[in-house]
Amino acid sequence: MEIVKKINNNIALARDAKGREMVVFGKGIGFPATPYTLDDLSRVQRTFYDVSDKYFALLKEVPEEIFLAAGDIAADANDELDCQLNPNLPFILADHLNFAIQRTRAGMTLRTPLAYDIRHLYPNEYRIGSSALHMLRQRLQVELPEQEAVSLTLHIINAEAENGDMHATMQTAQVIGELTAIVEDMFGITLDRDSFNYSRFAMHLRYLVQRMMQGKPLPADAGSRDLFLTVRRQYPEIYTCTRKVSAYLRDTYGWTCTEEEELYLTMHIHRVKSEQQPDADA
Repeated sequence: MEIVKKINNNIALARDAKGREMVVFGKGIGFPATPYTLDDLSRVQRTFYDVSDKYFALLKEVPEEIFLAAGDIAADANDELDCQLNPNLPFILADHLNFAIQRTRAGMTLRTPLAYDIRHLYPNEYRIGSSALHMLRQRLQVELPEQEAVSLTLHIINAEAENGDMHATMQTAQVIGELTAIVEDMFGITLDRDSFNYSRFAMHLRYLVQRMMQGKPLPADAGSRDLFLTVRRQYPEIYTCTRKVSAYLRDTYGWTCTEEEELYLTMHIHRVKSEQQPDADA
């Protein structure tokens, strides 16, 4: 391994045997004059590949122990989630954690919007964020508020896409909450956010919203036309709710649902509604 540039005594830029650039953490590896060849790889504590150079400034601003903790959180996410994560995630998490710890020590707390929806829409990512708080408590002796688990979850969600978009993630959660409220108000029920059917319903809404954001609703399918007419006739009250949802999306966001979208919406609303009883005070 060639150490090519010192960041500080314990952090440096390096190249591996294949010429790939990486950020290297290790006690004293930045101390010798650079460039030099590091033969004792046991001195390397952590490596980060494919990091955008725009994040290099953080290496001088964020304490090493926070970077290493952020690296472990990102590694856990890589192990737990079946997808490619943005290689900048450890640096994004480190930057967030550094400010979160500063705020906490200063007695400042920030409200995290849509926390309830994020927790139920992204249970795997939330579990990683929640476990991270426990790890930080043990390792850094810092007690971050529970809402920070949601903030970490949002960063992990964004890292799951090549070009993560925090605004799109937040808007998706907001729209799902709004559509859920329409269903609850229509039928006088409170949906069980912990149930399997709601999880499936929310996941369908999540993909629906993502398709609408991308301008790619499900195309009309002639083969589904008869099924659409049958479902609409068999479940008129459910379909009325679907039309309310469809009208809301059109009037609020300018998104138009095709018959194919309305077919699947009707089926999912029917399924999630069927396990609920009307609220006593509805």
